[in-house]
Amino acid sequence: MSKFDANKLALAGAITAALCMMLLSILNGLGLYQGATNQMMSWHMYYSPTVGGTVSGMVEAAVITYVVLFVFAWVYNALGAKK
Repeated sequence: MSKFDANKLALAGAITAALCMMLLSILNGLGLYQGATNQMMSWHMYYSPTVGGTVSGMVEAAVITYVVLFVFAWVYNALGAKK
C-alpha cells in the first residue's frame, strides 16, 4: 500500500480549490453560474463575487481544503501502516 505525501496532497487540493473559486467569480462576471455563486456565498463566510471577496474566498477555500486533505492523508497513511 503506497503512502500519500500529506503536504503535497493538501497543497495540490488547496491550489485547486482557490483556482475553482476564482473561476466561479469570473464566470459569474460573465453572467454564468449565478446560482452557484449564491450558494458559494452562503457556504463561505468571506466569499463574494467582488475582487476582494474573491481573494478572501480563495484564501478561505485554500485553508479549509488544505486542513481537510492533510488530515485525510494522515488517516489514510495511519490505516496503511497497520498490518
